[in-house]
Amino acid sequence: MKRLFVAAIAAFTMTTSAFALDITAMNDDERAAFRAEVRAYLLENPDVIMEAVAVLEQRQAANQDQTDIDLVRANADDLFNDGHSWVGGNLQGDIVMVEFTDYRCGYCRRAHDEVAELIASDGNIKFIIKEYPILGEASTMSARFAIATQQVLGQDAYYNVQNALMTFNGDVTETTLRRLGEGLGLDADAILAGMDADSVTAVIAANHALAARMQITGTPTFVMNETMVRGYVPLDGMRQIVSEIRGN
Repeated sequence: MKRLFVAAIAAFTMTTSAFALDITAMNDDERAAFRAEVRAYLLENPDVIMEAVAVLEQRQAANQDQTDIDLVRANADDLFNDGHSWVGGNLQGDIVMVEFTDYRCGYCRRAHDEVAELIASDGNIKFIIKEYPILGEASTMSARFAIATQQVLGQDAYYNVQNALMTFNGDVTETTLRRLGEGLGLDADAILAGMDADSVTAVIAANHALAARMQITGTPTFVMNETMVRGYVPLDGMRQIVSEIRGN
């Protein structure tokens, strides 16, 4: 907020001086008088400051929106057709929703059931999950287990593991992962054996590289067609975003 305030004041000052005189050509006395005049005006009309801040915020948001659209377009193939991410929902949906997620991220866990509800209740959204472990060794180990499950046992097994990992609250160890897999009726030994495969490492590396190109630094981050949503948004907010994308 402080930076916006300073920028707004600077913008106001530059705009005001453009109509009056060239501030760079002023002598010290003229510059002091001009500053005093600006200060007095702002003290008498403080709403102008907030108006300037609001305009600046709108411009910054618009610039960020366009930057995000450009990033999505430049990375569309890797976002929507990478060949290794889990894909579900309506495969012919009019909206493609990509989520960058980390199993140790509290907001990812909070969003998990709400995203599932959105996909199920809407019925016309294709959903893609990007494993993006950024919160330490437990995150990476969990992601490796999930990716290995997909590569060894397929899409359905992955989805079951992904759901289980999102609600798992214990320490992430080989023992706990084995129990988790066995509790789902899966071949845990086969999954654990595949966790350190080069193919698993390649998926994580590709997702991290994509996130870097997309200027994604946190989870959850969503891409919905050409709209980027950086951070958790409650279910009603997500539904509103979907509606706006559709032009409703």
